[in-house]
Amino acid sequence: MSDTTVSLALPPAPEDNPAPVLVFENVTISFDGPPVLDNISFAVGPHETRILLGPAGVGKSVLLKLGNGLHCPDDGNIFLFGENIVHVPEHNLFPLRMRTGMVFQEGALFDSLTVRDNVAYQLIQAHVPDDEIDSRVREALRFVELEQTFALYPGSLSGGMRRRVAIARALIGQPELLFYDSPTGGLDPITSTTIIELIVKQRDFYKTPSILVTHRLQDAFMMCSHRFDTECKCMVPLPRVNPIPTPLFSCSMRAA
Repeated sequence: MSDTTVSLALPPAPEDNPAPVLVFENVTISFDGPPVLDNISFAVGPHETRILLGPAGVGKSVLLKLGNGLHCPDDGNIFLFGENIVHVPEHNLFPLRMRTGMVFQEGALFDSLTVRDNVAYQLIQAHVPDDEIDSRVREALRFVELEQTFALYPGSLSGGMRRRVAIARALIGQPELLFYDSPTGGLDPITSTTIIELIVKQRDFYKTPSILVTHRLQDAFMMCSHRFDTECKCMVPLPRVNPIPTPLFSCSMRAA
């Protein structure tokens, strides 16, 4: 990828014993049938990325929606930024959701809005001044190398470009936790690699904790085996060591 310069806020210095940003404790949920997720427990710490692997229909997207309070579990507890969000009223969840970013399947852009207004949607709802919105949108688009699309509509963009705009929208609020819902789904291999490179770049540069769900083993392998090099502005393989250390990316899912 080409050279980029961004001025989004850098992460704070790590704490000695940082608390996890997201915790699932024995979470179960069903929809008028057998459990979709059954007794799920895991945690995401600061600067940590979790990759959830599994085929379609095993509850990967449901898990992300539980994580930001869009679904309520039948049993168990979910702690987002230290607060138990189970059974919390909807209006009390908004401040917590504002601290997260979400990349939905297929991008989920508004076709009737320009790229600028899609990326700025959260800022517009918060009544941020237009000058500040324009500046922050350009920064986010510059990060994903799409600043030239500022005034375009999603219909004029390729599938990969739309997905990169969705990533810019997720980053616009400088989130403390990112959810990626199958960010490469439906894309060709070359475009998928571009998207994963952006995610690795965000992970290594800003160190925002994140959860990525996918059915593509190659995406998980690439994220686990590569880092973003700020000198060449591209992904490079991690050095091979012996023995191979246990990766941070440890969560997986499988069909029942």
